[in-house]
Amino acid sequence: MLINNSLTIDALKPKINRLFELSAEKIKILEKRWDPARGTPVFTVAGQYTTRGWTEWTQGFQFGSALLQFDATSDAWFLDYARHKIQTLMAPHLTHLGVHDHGFNNVSTYGNLLRLAREGRIEASDGEIESYRVALKCSGAVQAARWTRIADGRGFIYSFNGPHSLFADTIRSLRSLAVAHKLGHYLLTENDKRVSLLERLLQHASVTADFAVYYGEGRDLYDVRGRVAHESIFNVNDGNYRCPNSQQGYSPFSTWTRALAWIMCGYAEQLEFLGVVQDSELGPFGGRASVEAQLLRAAEATSDFYIDHTCRDGIPFWDTGAPGLSALKNYQKKPSDPFNDIEPVDSSAAAIAAQGLWRLGNYLRKFPRRKADSRRYRQAALTVADTLFDEPYLSTDAAHEGLILHSVYHRPRGWDSIPPGRTIPCGESSMWGDYHARELALLLLREADHLPELTFFAIGD
Repeated sequence: MLINNSLTIDALKPKINRLFELSAEKIKILEKRWDPARGTPVFTVAGQYTTRGWTEWTQGFQFGSALLQFDATSDAWFLDYARHKIQTLMAPHLTHLGVHDHGFNNVSTYGNLLRLAREGRIEASDGEIESYRVALKCSGAVQAARWTRIADGRGFIYSFNGPHSLFADTIRSLRSLAVAHKLGHYLLTENDKRVSLLERLLQHASVTADFAVYYGEGRDLYDVRGRVAHESIFNVNDGNYRCPNSQQGYSPFSTWTRALAWIMCGYAEQLEFLGVVQDSELGPFGGRASVEAQLLRAAEATSDFYIDHTCRDGIPFWDTGAPGLSALKNYQKKPSDPFNDIEPVDSSAAAIAAQGLWRLGNYLRKFPRRKADSRRYRQAALTVADTLFDEPYLSTDAAHEGLILHSVYHRPRGWDSIPPGRTIPCGESSMWGDYHARELALLLLREADHLPELTFFAIGD
């Protein structure tokens, strides 16, 4: 990536405003056409959202997008629509025992509603506020109960693949544990044993940092600082780590860039969350300095890797080891071309990663000696946003239901739509890509308007 050091949020504001103008119509078009009985919209085919996937992991992004739209524009239609849909459709997600996606589905919906109520942006009765609190407490505990203990006594929230499987994605679902802990909740297990949600959050973050993220220390022949393994495999009989794996990337020894982006964003926002956790709470886990150092190490390594392995304009290909990249000479020095015929880019990874870069830069601002690094990450985030919030990535076609084009879901399985006359996927959108683009735009808009930073944990106690 060639970081644009002269770019400002004020310069981006016209693009942000245009994004939300287009976003409004796309949310309404999808709502008018979509029948919830068909399942959850996941990604587009020929410009229309379709459903496909292992679990209903994107429904929270659908209704959460409307809440972000309300936050940005104060248009009450989006608030009323989201409230109704969350009330009627989201309850099963709160007690879903089979997924690692509680942060995606429930913090994006109930969490945003509680945040807006606490900020005074929406009117909510005491009973309504308490219902959001109970929902988030329940979600955090249910997510924390999905637990595998490893050989050294730590543990992790296992993926829908089963108890052997640690996904990089789950780092962003730690929001559900963080919110529930902040609300004073805990998990009860056998014989009424109390389990700290903060402890499970920190253990999962620690295990992910140790096994999913590489630091250039010779762990294997492909150990490059900042590289990420999508999946880490453990022997459930003795808890020992076995090997890296990848469900949606090219190989276990390359980096699927959406997994990279989840790690970047997840660690950066957990560093922000720790800022509201008392020192005394972190003492049993090694203390603040030790805990934050491990999270920061993972966040910086992956952010640096992202900057070094994207196109000039900040957009990544779907996997840094994709076989066709050898034919795209010096792609890091050229602007991305989503219409190339060799390998697809992934705009959804860019939207998620940009938020991670921005939040990491914000976190580092509190350290006087890290001001240059803070600025570097923030400017990198603006560089990515400047590309995403414009054509050919911003969808300006009124007939296309997606907001951000050129997203990739599952390249190895061939789930992504390839337009007639082309050889690789392009021109389509995903629910997670659209949501995170809106979230990134709102994050930047709130700073431009001198409003409090958008955080998932601004939900009171």
